Amino acid sequence: MIINSAGALRKEYFISYLKLIMNARQCSVDEAKNVTMKRLFQNNSLSLGMFSYRQFLLAYEELKETI
Repeated sequence: MIINSAGALRKEYFISYLKLIMNARQCSVDEAKNVTMKRLFQNNSLSLGMFSYRQFLLAYEELKETI
């Protein structure tokens, strides 16, 4: 998935990304969260901005509740 570095990423983007990681790796939502932190955020929660990081956390929590 391509990231537009000029814009903030929304919860829906992260839900799709987490689901993609979970399906491709056959892993849990927690493992997908760790992979996403490494790949997109480079283990730095502010690398994509505070708004995007909050949206990521909201997506993670929503998926965690539904799975």
